[in-house]
Amino acid sequence: MDLLEKYDKKKYPYQSESFKVIGACMEVHKVLGKGLLEVVYKDALEVEFNKQNMAFEREKKFEVQYKNILLKHSFYADFVVFDKIILEVKAQSGLVEEHYKQTLNYLAISKMKLALLINFGNDSLHFNRIIL
Repeated sequence: MDLLEKYDKKKYPYQSESFKVIGACMEVHKVLGKGLLEVVYKDALEVEFNKQNMAFEREKKFEVQYKNILLKHSFYADFVVFDKIILEVKAQSGLVEEHYKQTLNYLAISKMKLALLINFGNDSLHFNRIIL
């Protein structure tokens, strides 16, 4: 492994896993297209993940602490795939800054390193890697 490969793996953790997740999302978008509700894409992703034997949890609960006090409300990641990647699903005409901030907060709370923010709401699938 050369220096560039080491750098890339640090810059983009879980590359092979994220490619598999993005590929599954592309398959869902190819079949369903744009214009459906977010929950429909999540249902289809669940089918696709199972079909491809990808380990995942849907609506995974993460508890939130504030100054070592567990808060009443938690957050639920749309998916956690391979027990290490948060997948946040959107189905809108575009993403806004709040979507990125929300996903960054999810990473911080979960202590995970990588999230994929996927938007099914355009003619082609849009995805962003968010790394903490």
